[in-house]
Amino acid sequence: MEEKKDGKLGLLELIGLVVGSIIGGGVFNLMHDMAAGAGPGAIIIGWVITAIGMVMLALTFQNLIMKRPDLDAGIYSYAEAGFGKYMGFNSAWGYWLSAWLGNVGYATLLMSAVAYFLPVFGDGQNIWSIVAASFILWACHFMILRGVESASFVNAVITIAKLIPIFLFILIVLFAFKLNMFTSNFWFTPSGNFQFGDVMAQAKSTMLVTVWVFIGIEGAVVFSGRARKRSDVGKATVLGIITVILIYMLVTLLSFGVMSRAGLSHLTQPAMADLLESIVGKWGSAVVNLGLIISVVGAWLSWTMFAGQLPYEAAKEGSFPKIFAKENKNGAPITSLTVTNVLVELFMFTYLITAQAYNFFYSIASAAILIPYAFSAFYQLKYSVQSDHGKGRSGNIIIGIISSVYACWLLFAAGVNFLLLMSLLFAAGIPVFWILQKRDNHAKKVFGPIEMTLAIVIVIAAIYTIYGLLVGKITF
Repeated sequence: MEEKKDGKLGLLELIGLVVGSIIGGGVFNLMHDMAAGAGPGAIIIGWVITAIGMVMLALTFQNLIMKRPDLDAGIYSYAEAGFGKYMGFNSAWGYWLSAWLGNVGYATLLMSAVAYFLPVFGDGQNIWSIVAASFILWACHFMILRGVESASFVNAVITIAKLIPIFLFILIVLFAFKLNMFTSNFWFTPSGNFQFGDVMAQAKSTMLVTVWVFIGIEGAVVFSGRARKRSDVGKATVLGIITVILIYMLVTLLSFGVMSRAGLSHLTQPAMADLLESIVGKWGSAVVNLGLIISVVGAWLSWTMFAGQLPYEAAKEGSFPKIFAKENKNGAPITSLTVTNVLVELFMFTYLITAQAYNFFYSIASAAILIPYAFSAFYQLKYSVQSDHGKGRSGNIIIGIISSVYACWLLFAAGVNFLLLMSLLFAAGIPVFWILQKRDNHAKKVFGPIEMTLAIVIVIAAIYTIYGLLVGKITF
């Protein structure tokens, strides 16, 4: 397949970015994570609710892309358009830190998977793992510097490659599926029958898992400014999320037809490898571990692109320091990408000291990425009510309401500790925003009354969080 000569991203590349960024390592342990707290009946309910919420978020992105073609600077731009520069900055700031800290996680996950074949890499956190991961990190870096479009094409190919072992798993498990095993202890309640309270508690536990495995739904939106056809961005988002939902549901539910809930909950990571090995033998485990390696490399490439692209787009709009807007002769965001990957490299070395430093910041960043999702949903509702007077307005309001409720649910599901830890991240962004507004944007007034109140609340929450961490009241 020939690279496109117009230097723009087509539908295939955009779908690849969505699917590639969402499907990382989580799918390979999904059956274990869900079986730990729920039976098949509750998992079905959890998936139905999740599917509705995620499709509504996808439709939110699709609608805003078409209604506001001027907002092509990525997901953060919806927060700024609807709620001001400070909210826009917080969305961009949270997204950026989430993206590159997530890449540190991909580094150790990748090398621990490679260790299945090459034990020298241990648990993915030794010096040899850092050396190998550094090589892959900078290979991705220079590939993207050749042009985002070239990297997107490679990502689309990797996405197809990593779906092959997942589809092989689905096919084998489908043939081995036993209905009587699937229906055994279907509701996982003391009585064995449907009990509303117990089942809803189980469904909540499954949805807590889906909070993290769907991060990346906005993949095409981040690159909306580079799409060949703007309509392809919305199509890619919706098609991508539907594809991922179907894959996740099949992987999870079919597993209950070949192994009991208790058995699934005791599988070692990656659970898919153990489960397939129990059906077809050792080669099944090898195939899944190879698939995990390909999957993580693809997700890592996608998120390296996102982590470099969003600050670049935000800087062009004045919502990030101007230095991040610099690009090379191929149109790649050279400064943004370099700063991002240097930070990833430095953070990888923390593994030689302790894994706790990374776990601490990654816990904050995992919740912080929900902020751009929430503001996108809120803006969909606000825009539909105030400015959308065209055909389909009522439907867009309903989409806005459902996606806003679901976004609030995601924040609730993250938990109070995550939200408190998140305040540290946004408190650290306050001086950056101040300098940005004063030096780059020459603003006379940095904060409005509501923004100042919010900034003060964030600082107070951050101080309380530091105290809570020191005395052991807050854990992560």
